[in-house]
Amino acid sequence: MKSCLIVDDSKVIRMVAKKILQELQFETLEAEDGHVALELCKRKLPTAVLLDWNMPVMNGMEFMREMRALPGGKDVIVVFCTTENDISHIQEAMEAGADEYIMKPFDSEILQAKFQQVGLIEE
Repeated sequence: MKSCLIVDDSKVIRMVAKKILQELQFETLEAEDGHVALELCKRKLPTAVLLDWNMPVMNGMEFMREMRALPGGKDVIVVFCTTENDISHIQEAMEAGADEYIMKPFDSEILQAKFQQVGLIEE
C-alpha cells in the first residue's frame, strides 16, 4: 500500500488530509513539524509527503532538503501544501526538489488531481 506522510503544524489540516488520502487508499502518517517528520523518514520512507512550508522547529524547506539527503529520499514524491502562494515561493520549492505545489485551502478534488499529476494515483 502506498503511504503518505502529512507534515503540518495544523491538526485540522492533518485531519482533513488524512481523511482524503485514506479515501484514495493511502496509509497515512502524521507529523506536526519537520523534525518529527524527519525522524519518521529515518525509520521508513513514505511513498509521498504532503508538506507545509511554515512550521515551528523545522520548516518544510529544511525538512525536504534533509529528507532528500537520506538513502532513497530522492524517490519520495513531495507535494507542498501551503498558504505561501507567491511565485517566488513556488519556484523556490520546485527548484529545491518539490514535485508539486498545492495552495491552502484545498479539497479532495485538488489533492486527487495533484496526486494524479505526479503519478501516485491513476485517473
